[in-house]
Amino acid sequence: MSGIISVIGIKGVAVILGSMLMKIDLQKELTEQLNIEEIFSFNIGGVKIGFDESTVVSWIIMAVMTVVAILLTRNLKVTGEISKRQALLELAYEKAEGFFKEILGEKVEKHIPWLMSMALFIGVSNIIGIFGMKPPTKSMQVTLAMAVTSIVLVEYCSVKDKGVVGRLKAFTKPVWIVTPINILEVFTRPLSLCMRLFGNIVAAFTIMELIKAVVPVVLPVALSLYFDIFDGLLQAYIFVFLTAIYLQEAVEEEEESPKKKSRKRLKKSKTDKLSA
Repeated sequence: MSGIISVIGIKGVAVILGSMLMKIDLQKELTEQLNIEEIFSFNIGGVKIGFDESTVVSWIIMAVMTVVAILLTRNLKVTGEISKRQALLELAYEKAEGFFKEILGEKVEKHIPWLMSMALFIGVSNIIGIFGMKPPTKSMQVTLAMAVTSIVLVEYCSVKDKGVVGRLKAFTKPVWIVTPINILEVFTRPLSLCMRLFGNIVAAFTIMELIKAVVPVVLPVALSLYFDIFDGLLQAYIFVFLTAIYLQEAVEEEEESPKKKSRKRLKKSKTDKLSA
């Protein structure tokens, strides 16, 4: 009896030690994967300028996307019979353009190529982990830079469409008392875009690492289709979709009050009488 208890005790200790070791290894693995290492650096006037993994991988993605874009758009035709490659490209562009046009309208549809480029970059950045590289979007500095770029574009479109005075007046809508909240929104929007993208990518990576540690065969491959591919593309879609919504709101025409409409009608009638 005492022998059985001893065996059970030894097995229990072994299980506990094994769990502790697995926990330590998992923590080490997560720390190594989440840590963004510096690749190279140089000094200019005593100031150190360093480039980490997220920056270098971003350069690689942009270079590859540029080369692919050049190869795919070679020898395109305006008239005559087009190739299957060109037909597929035109179909993809028309579908994306139609989607964004429904959100943006005519005023900011010129930004559709930029939105599509950002969607492709974020999508590739999110799923590049399946090729053994660390996704750049796992670095908050990358997601923050893209978020700030998006909001700068939104504010630029708003000022260009409404003017400086009109943009400042927009902060007082619908009533002046919400002005501080509207001003605060300019800063919370990029933070929201940044943290949503960063948080989802890091969370998906952490979940996959936990699954690999517990069930190292079969299941990680199946779930990788969701966490590494589907979720990565979904987050790219959400980021660009929200940016498009912000752009549309930035140039949205203010609904005129009945009193203002009446004044406009009266002014128009007077003008018509004078011209007659």
